[in-house]
Amino acid sequence: MAFRRRRKKRDRRRFRGVFLLPNLITTASLFAGFYAIVAAIDGRFLAAAWAIFVALILDGLDGRIARITHSTSGFGVQYDSLADLVSFGVAPALLVYLWALKGLPYKQFGWVAAFLFVVCGALRLARFNVQSGSMDPRYFNGLPIPAAAMVIATSIAFYYQIGEWAPEKHIYILVAIYLLSFLMVSNIKFFSFKKVELFRRHPFQTLVAAVLLFVMVATAPEIMGFPLMVIYVVSGPFSTYMYYHRPAMTEKVEDENPTPTPTSP
Repeated sequence: MAFRRRRKKRDRRRFRGVFLLPNLITTASLFAGFYAIVAAIDGRFLAAAWAIFVALILDGLDGRIARITHSTSGFGVQYDSLADLVSFGVAPALLVYLWALKGLPYKQFGWVAAFLFVVCGALRLARFNVQSGSMDPRYFNGLPIPAAAMVIATSIAFYYQIGEWAPEKHIYILVAIYLLSFLMVSNIKFFSFKKVELFRRHPFQTLVAAVLLFVMVATAPEIMGFPLMVIYVVSGPFSTYMYYHRPAMTEKVEDENPTPTPTSP
């Protein structure tokens, strides 16, 4: 009995509670993903696509707020991964199946592709958690699962905005799902934009380009979202080339702070 009491005390000291603000934002992201599932089942595919976009915004906020407020925790990391699997794995897979893959002549190809998307997304998240801290933070190893989910969401918004530009959309979407699944578990590098320094001086042309990009997206978000996501996916080989031909951040730090060499007396 005494051993059990000591063990319970150690467990209480090990888990002293959770931080509310970042985990509440993660819960809101999970809620948006669940709403996307409900909307897809009801046949409101465009609303489901927008819900996935809302989940993306909230997913980007929770980690940054946790770092700013110094409230990062192992619990938050695991909870965020589970929420991402629902919002960016299950929700887009079910959405794309009900929207396009269900109409295939052989339905098993559709639900198998949707299941493969979920599995590859789960493997991508597990690998990210294991490799966290050992990879160059400027790059993602494999296509991030939120980016893969946004390709699906923006393609639906683009389709409804332009019209039925692809009568055989079932085949195109099926190929795209297999491609996205492969990219998530591949070793192709993608820019993470985590090391973009917003609070230092940049060339004037950078500000002009950012303003033009913002204006284009704000003018027609349903149309511009899909081309931007395609550009990001296609940029994988270029970012992989940059990853292997640019010096790593650790080498850069060592070059800036060289170890002192002993001098003869």
